[in-house]
Amino acid sequence: MPGCEQKGLTVLETALSEILEAVPDWSRTETVPLPQALGRVLAEDQYSRVDVPPADNSAMDGYVLPAGLSAGSEGCLPVAQRIAAGDVPRPLEDGHLARIFTGAGIPANGAAVLMQEDCEVSPDKERVRFPGGWKAGQNIRRKGQDVASGDRVLSAGKRLSAIEVGLLASVGLDRVTVRKKPRVAILCTGDELVEPGEPLPPGKLFNSNRYLLEALVRHTGAEPVVLPQVADRLEATLEALRGAAAQSDVILTTGGVSVGEEDHVRAAIERLGRIDLWRLALKPGKPFAFGEVAGVPVLGLPGNPSSVLVTFGLMARPFLLKMLGQTDSGRLFRLPFRGSVAKPGKRREFLRVRLVSSEAGLEMEPHPNQSSGMLSSASWADGLAIVPEHAVVKAGDSLEYLPFENWLTL
Repeated sequence: MPGCEQKGLTVLETALSEILEAVPDWSRTETVPLPQALGRVLAEDQYSRVDVPPADNSAMDGYVLPAGLSAGSEGCLPVAQRIAAGDVPRPLEDGHLARIFTGAGIPANGAAVLMQEDCEVSPDKERVRFPGGWKAGQNIRRKGQDVASGDRVLSAGKRLSAIEVGLLASVGLDRVTVRKKPRVAILCTGDELVEPGEPLPPGKLFNSNRYLLEALVRHTGAEPVVLPQVADRLEATLEALRGAAAQSDVILTTGGVSVGEEDHVRAAIERLGRIDLWRLALKPGKPFAFGEVAGVPVLGLPGNPSSVLVTFGLMARPFLLKMLGQTDSGRLFRLPFRGSVAKPGKRREFLRVRLVSSEAGLEMEPHPNQSSGMLSSASWADGLAIVPEHAVVKAGDSLEYLPFENWLTL
């Protein structure tokens, strides 16, 4: 997309490249029991020491035919044995078949499994008539067809979902080595903030940013460290940043990075360390800062809740994922936009939208109020429509769509 002409603002791609270049090396690991591995990031490739399944087994309840039969022939044979899952089958004799159940091992000399619904059992259950048309190997799950011994089942850097946890269990692993969670200090600034559950005096607001960021950090796989609220005073901000740097690997702040007289975060970072980046060509999300205090990276987010959400998703999330050895793999889509943007802006705009169905397919409907102070509109929305810099958008035009699920999936 084209660059921004507004002096002092950095376009998203440039800003993201700069902060990702500054991601510290993070190679600390720990070994955890498999039930605790959900959402964690593998530190090592994982290999199977067994075949899955470990032996040929039946894909369904039915009857095993002997290998001596002509493929596809029909007939009637006596039942030689009954094989349940977990049994060790005896070799199948010529001229005999076996009753078998799903998951049970195929006996030596077994040629195919026929569904019980296709067979006719004698009243005494000692003989079974089977139809023709079957093929050798039918309904048999072969040894190692899922995973062969020695196969790499998962690669380092993979975040473990419930599916991967089950896969690791299937090859007999009960513990895995994962990357340690970076500790992310969360500092919320503002004299106007009150914790939920407390009385709300006039002129005050409940501190939603703390809880929003704590949840977003957990979604990345990092560990939030919530610190006490910081008053709008320079000395208090300096003290809070020193404390945060002493007990965390990354610092996230909200508020205090704009140009108001009560905005002290930027000045405090500069006094204790340095600012490498300030102000983005984004809407919402312009007052963003990046730097370091005592060697600890600091990402200074705006104070308005929707700006916090957008800048965390676009900047802080990729930063934390890279620390954990991952890339942000969320995909963008192009969809028709039901609204319009009559006046071109100098900043790239991220509009909260909901997906709606039409005869032509899915379309994006914008929320009527795009104020950066609103969080209810983000809850109403499914994601964000991206309006490029300097763009005029008419109803029906195609825009990129960024689903919120990209940011909210473990």
